Amino acid sequence: MVERGLCKPEVVGSNPIVSTAWRSINRADAAHVFIHCGVFLAQLNIAKMRAPMTSATMAGFVARIAEVNARAEAAEGFVWRLKDLYGPGALDQRIFGDDTLVVNLSVWTDSESLFDFVYRDARHRDALHRRREWFDEASEAMVVCWWVAPSQMPTVAEAQERLVMLREEGPSAHAFGLRRHLTPPFAPPEEPARA
Repeated sequence: MVERGLCKPEVVGSNPIVSTAWRSINRADAAHVFIHCGVFLAQLNIAKMRAPMTSATMAGFVARIAEVNARAEAAEGFVWRLKDLYGPGALDQRIFGDDTLVVNLSVWTDSESLFDFVYRDARHRDALHRRREWFDEASEAMVVCWWVAPSQMPTVAEAQERLVMLREEGPSAHAFGLRRHLTPPFAPPEEPARA
């Protein structure tokens, strides 16, 4: 159940719309889901693998995927995450046309919930501490956040645009880094004008 943020789950038709419903749906079903609420926080983080996913180098990371994703889905404030059709992660997703980039895209009710999961969940924190074993050190922004309307499911293409926007223009109301306390806008976000 969504406990933080501005969200007040309501019933649409015969479907109670709460975060657990979002957890169980896939992108094809997402169009049927709507939550009356202020805004949600979308986040993308990517990482460049040191070796192929099937290699011994990546085995420690792969072994954690199912558990860490299950813990995220059980975390307070979790709404949705990008998933593969098969498997516990989103390993078949590509961004920037690069097969060596791992994609993590999720939606949360608020920044505090996301921050708490990322930095306070023991298993996720352990994976963060070991990330240099599996991923190259980043030379540019690899994480971006932005506000989304509850009826809007972020896509990998949109997430890529937001990350490019952050890299090229710096933090703005449309693309910013993760901080514990982020104040959402009072109205659902409007799409930025792109040249």
